[in-house]
Amino acid sequence: MDINGDPYATYRCRNCQNPVAFRSELLSKKYLAKTGQAFLFSHARNIVYGPKQERNLITGLYTIADIFCSKCGEELGWKYLHASETREKFKEGKFIIEKAKILKEY
Repeated sequence: MDINGDPYATYRCRNCQNPVAFRSELLSKKYLAKTGQAFLFSHARNIVYGPKQERNLITGLYTIADIFCSKCGEELGWKYLHASETREKFKEGKFIIEKAKILKEY
């Protein structure tokens, strides 16, 4: 167990309980999305991607793809594909998942 709880705890789609990420993949809870608070994850699973698009976000211009639950189709957040700003490159390949769309299961 890590200091923040069970690293194998799973985050699941709130709508259908499909597992989408592990606690050990959570990088930050300090993000905002459409519904409010969002989490940055290094990996996500059981998702499908929407089309690639350019989006102007608070910290700059990004190429992203929306992500959806592979079981029920619920929109969960997005994947960063490309960051225009050098200081934001660390986000590339990572996932934003909205807190309101997931549940944590121990």
